[in-house]
Amino acid sequence: MDIDLSGKTALVTGSTAGIGQAIAVGLANAGADVIVNGRTQSRVNEAVDQVQKQAPAARIRGVAADVGTESGCQALVEAEPHTDILVNNAGIFELIDFYDIPDENWQKLFDVNVMSGVRLSRAYTPAMEQAGWGRVIFISSESAQNIPTEMIHYGMTKTANLSVSRGLAKRLAGTGVTVNAVLPGPTLSEGVGAILADLTEDGQSVAEAGKQFVQSARPSSIIQRPATVEEVANMVVYTASPQASATTGAALRVDGGVVDALV
Repeated sequence: MDIDLSGKTALVTGSTAGIGQAIAVGLANAGADVIVNGRTQSRVNEAVDQVQKQAPAARIRGVAADVGTESGCQALVEAEPHTDILVNNAGIFELIDFYDIPDENWQKLFDVNVMSGVRLSRAYTPAMEQAGWGRVIFISSESAQNIPTEMIHYGMTKTANLSVSRGLAKRLAGTGVTVNAVLPGPTLSEGVGAILADLTEDGQSVAEAGKQFVQSARPSSIIQRPATVEEVANMVVYTASPQASATTGAALRVDGGVVDALV
């Protein structure tokens, strides 16, 4: 399948590392002009350089803005008022017991993981609708369907992503704008890698520790290992493509089979 996104602009929030940066690279290599986003200018500059190295023919630019805040979303839209493809990837997580989660942590995860996508989708989709073409993709998680007891507030936000993406897809019915959610499972991203590094035994690689973690903590996994960030990005690039024109309102799992469900 030859995916060609030439002439399209793609904005990927939270794309200075991990899954977000892999998505930026994948979209750039498919021909899109890519806007990298992160909270600090230094991280954005580094990420733009990294993406450009992996997609030398692409046009890459960046905007530093904290999309976990209303003012940050507004600043991003003012800096980049148009995009054809919006990937709501920005997200945070933390391992903490339900009884130890203060109200402010619930609010912070909701603001970053849910409201960033709500605000940016509200800002960008009217022009997509007018143009008769657009792609909005929310990066949810298998935790949306398989709520982890060690981060219930994170699972709640990822379930909310599914509700927003499905509802917005229905709101944009017949417009040529598709809205979908992509649900990664355990993935060897920068954040997960840092956690796994603390779990490694002597002489054990992070990849080996990841495989051991999946087999013990997510035994329903069919691939029996974490996914790579590139494997998740591949699903996003397809979902952003013209070939995915009949896919909308969907929850697309890239979880390695962790969620034990037929649909």
